[in-house]
Amino acid sequence: MALKETITEFINHPVIAVAGVSRNRRKFGSIIYHHMLKHGYTVYPINPNIKEYEGAPCYADVTSLPEDAQVVVTVTPPDATLQIVHDAANRGITMIWMQPGSTSKEAVALAESHGIKVVNAKCIMMFAEPVKSIHRLHRSINKLFGQYPG
Repeated sequence: MALKETITEFINHPVIAVAGVSRNRRKFGSIIYHHMLKHGYTVYPINPNIKEYEGAPCYADVTSLPEDAQVVVTVTPPDATLQIVHDAANRGITMIWMQPGSTSKEAVALAESHGIKVVNAKCIMMFAEPVKSIHRLHRSINKLFGQYPG
């Protein structure tokens, strides 16, 4: 499947889990969580150190997510992303979006070997409409230099 189609499928999924939310709303995991929630997605936060995230249950890991969670965004260190991929393969997760800085060759290869669709090292905020602020500028620059899928 082409990258653009995978991105579209991911973005169109109504339920998304975000691994790497933080109590600090300025951290990128939290920014993604709030953006998706604000725009109608059901969003499940994942952080093993938080029991409740802004009134919602916070899940310790991918294996504890509700059944409707089939896609995960990782905003975690690469070694944590690799563990998330292991758990996702066991849990039946169908798609993983690895944010820049969250990815590794091992994590991508493991996901693909289990048939998990991967978006790798692309910022979800350049694709999750409405695209605002700095993300709109990044998208425009990527388009200008031919680095935007499509």
